[in-house]
Amino acid sequence: MLTRDVAYKSGNVDLKGYLAAPDGARARPGVLVCHQGMGITEHTRERARMLADEGYVALALDMYGTTATTREQAMALLQSMTGNPGELRARALAGLEVLKAQDGVDPARLAAVGYCFGGAVVLELARAAPALKCVVAFHPGMAGPVALPESDERPIPSCKVMVCAGADDPLVPDAAKVKFAELMNAARADWQLLVYGGAAHSFTDRSVDAMNMPGFRYDAATDRRSWAAMKELFGEVF
Repeated sequence: MLTRDVAYKSGNVDLKGYLAAPDGARARPGVLVCHQGMGITEHTRERARMLADEGYVALALDMYGTTATTREQAMALLQSMTGNPGELRARALAGLEVLKAQDGVDPARLAAVGYCFGGAVVLELARAAPALKCVVAFHPGMAGPVALPESDERPIPSCKVMVCAGADDPLVPDAAKVKFAELMNAARADWQLLVYGGAAHSFTDRSVDAMNMPGFRYDAATDRRSWAAMKELFGEVF
């Protein structure tokens, strides 16, 4: 497996992604990986390597240009993006262009996966990036600063959408689940919402328990089941 940092720009902003690619020269699907609220962490890099193990070229994009060291810093960085949808979209699309330019990536077979804040990013990309065959949002933010919009007139004609959420996730309350379904139906999307009983926010992140945040908890079974659901969707679209 090849792994390396990838420096690139979005406008005048310096960014640094993380690439993980399988050995071998044949063209493979490319998967964009969108990080949680702290920025690119070991969790993000691990997910990119896991995707490479599955045979995909994975690029973890950088939405911030830095990695937060405190929750307060993470919230400020996150809100700087969610408060500026145009800039959020530009940085996400810049990362996608970098993925498409990597050796071994088949630009006709592209997907994006996101975690927490990154889940909200890939839901935006489902509308903004026609090249994507599917997006998968793991424990995405759907409330607070990453709340779903009341309406969105943009269609999602070809990108399949999957959300994997914990039933006990405070950032995916019942009202957000209903709103998500309404938005997807209005967009005429091919969508799935998988809700896992007993699971909380950040259920894919083994390091989250150390933060001792109510409603945030790693869950090995849900991590495994949601990854399997993602793989099934990838098998369908690729």
